[in-house]
Amino acid sequence: MRAAWYRRTGPASEVLETGTLPDEAGGTLAPGDVRVRVRASGINPADVKRRAGWGGLSMEHEFIVPHADGAGVIDAVGDDVSPTWLGKRVWMRNAQGGYGEAGRALGTAAETVSLPVSHVFELPEALDFTQGACLGIPALTAYAAVFRDGPVAGKTVLVTGAAGAVGHFAAQFARSGGARVLATVSSREKAAHVRAAGIEDILFRHDENVADRVMELTAGSGVDRIVEVDFGANLAVTRQIIRPHSVIAAYSSTAEPNPVLPYYDFAFRGATLHFIQGFLLTPELLAAAVEFINGQAHRGELAVAIAKRFSLESIAEAHEQVESGTAIGNVVLEI
Repeated sequence: MRAAWYRRTGPASEVLETGTLPDEAGGTLAPGDVRVRVRASGINPADVKRRAGWGGLSMEHEFIVPHADGAGVIDAVGDDVSPTWLGKRVWMRNAQGGYGEAGRALGTAAETVSLPVSHVFELPEALDFTQGACLGIPALTAYAAVFRDGPVAGKTVLVTGAAGAVGHFAAQFARSGGARVLATVSSREKAAHVRAAGIEDILFRHDENVADRVMELTAGSGVDRIVEVDFGANLAVTRQIIRPHSVIAAYSSTAEPNPVLPYYDFAFRGATLHFIQGFLLTPELLAAAVEFINGQAHRGELAVAIAKRFSLESIAEAHEQVESGTAIGNVVLEI
């Protein structure tokens, strides 16, 4: 099978290879597994960080075929899996395993991938394979960040980094859930992208005082919830704008991975801080998220933004595009 892989961590152009792996490289189809003929492979920041060895991440296998997300068609099922899955269009999550699971060497940057049937979901006809490859980490993380703490109808939700893959979904989901959405972006181009998703209150984090602007827009009351793309970097703003009993749902803290928490700013407001990990959702939360996401797609209410499509052989360039931070939308490999 055609695939991409790396044998050591490092820069994309130095470590990523493409070629042919034997079909048996993935091992036998285990009970409870399905094999998917991959049509598109989504690339997330977690994928490029793992390949780069970010934060001391190391190789768990002799070689790794990257990427957790993807979409394709099931062409084989293992024992204990209903044959009705055969031929179904699906989107995938955690193809390489996640927190709490044993890591697998083979991800979706290949013609086929085997994974537990619990990690695949029917792909709505309204979405093509490249769109389906963008749902695993971004959309599931967004759903958890918005709804883990209950309905948002009538609440004010701030989505930081709303032009990003997770943020774009989160802004849509919060708006669909009846919230007033405030969104931060870093450029006029990204503002237009977010505005196209129906978000009107947009703040430019480089050009204005975000805390002052939030308080102005909320008549001094602040926000009920924050979907946070970079907790440590934005903490100085967060402490100024949270209402009593507010919730901060943080799914990353890349710029400052070891933030110092201003305890009493949170405690005096009875605030809640939740760490959101898209790889690690409870079965109940996962089921609710999939139902919501697929429902949005079926109704034509889900905007899936794709910044650029690459061929499998251009995987290094695709990784560099993700790392650049300039992509407005998801980056996808077409297999």
